[in-house]
Amino acid sequence: MSYVLHSFLLVSKLPPTLKAFPCNLKTMSSQDNGSPEFPMWPEFKLPDLLSTDTVRQVHATIENEWDPLQRSGCQTAAGRALWNHVIHDPLADILAGESYLKSFHEKIKKDCVNKAREISGVILAVRTLWFDSKLEAALHSFNDAEAQVVFLGAGMDARAYRLSCLKESNVFEVDFPDVLQIKATLLKAVMDSTNNHQCLMMTAKSITRVAADIRSNNWLEKLQTSGFVPEKNTVWVLEGILYYLTHSEATQVLETIADKCSLTHTVLLADFMNKPSTTLSNSTFHFYSDWPDHLLPSLGFSHVKLSQIGDPDAHFGLMHDPLNLFNKLRSLPRSLYTHPDDGTPCCRLYLVEASGSPNQTIP
Repeated sequence: MSYVLHSFLLVSKLPPTLKAFPCNLKTMSSQDNGSPEFPMWPEFKLPDLLSTDTVRQVHATIENEWDPLQRSGCQTAAGRALWNHVIHDPLADILAGESYLKSFHEKIKKDCVNKAREISGVILAVRTLWFDSKLEAALHSFNDAEAQVVFLGAGMDARAYRLSCLKESNVFEVDFPDVLQIKATLLKAVMDSTNNHQCLMMTAKSITRVAADIRSNNWLEKLQTSGFVPEKNTVWVLEGILYYLTHSEATQVLETIADKCSLTHTVLLADFMNKPSTTLSNSTFHFYSDWPDHLLPSLGFSHVKLSQIGDPDAHFGLMHDPLNLFNKLRSLPRSLYTHPDDGTPCCRLYLVEASGSPNQTIP
């Protein structure tokens, strides 16, 4: 079983009560890199807005009509909502929906009761915090000049409403038309709610939603028609999307972004799965790269940094147990596909930052 892939992809129907429960979770405080324990997993209360007819109907449409790729955004939002003691995302619960929140909460409860070394959603929490921190660092590298941030396969991402580092950035969210429409409907429900309107304060300079399928050949044209300027400094965010694409589709997307390095300072933030992660019998994933730090320079990026869950910059105080799955994987050569101790697949998730500019030198 791949915990990396399936720890937060939960589909079962579960009881409606989300109570606090004992959990020996260690996490990082906001003041230091210590590891105070949470004797109880933080209690989570379903917001009243989820019980309104409009929001219920919207999430019923998601559950009944969307495919796994489209629904993945709700699963990610549920994880962010339930890990809210380390992730600030006040819109996550509404964007996730009641079903995903309950399913995720029950899985966390079982992990805590069973004293699991890895609590469900921890990889999602680390991934979110890594993207947040790298996005902020990338924007600072532009010396606080105005920049563009493009979220490809934006799904239910709400960074444009929660990250202050976007205050000088024009944000573009690219996704399927029905995903963007559903998201807009949910955000309007928040805005119309007198109890929730304050959490819908946009932190980005601007936000433009672009209805396009990045698997097609015209998504960049649609992005430019919507106001994207190829010559302006840009951060491209591809979180949880590449492995849903075929190899040819993912390569086309990466090549399109790499081409912009010849025009302006370009930063790519993306996560990649290795081959074992995509070859499980029940996998819905396709594209993989065992060596994205070799692939990206071949496409035109000059600087590439790869991290694994648990590395110093992909830890965030959530990976203290040296025997948890992620730390055990980090100790093995990346070339291994099966664990030498038990023969299980070595399923890895790589967090990758790449950049390039007109005056770059390709290694």
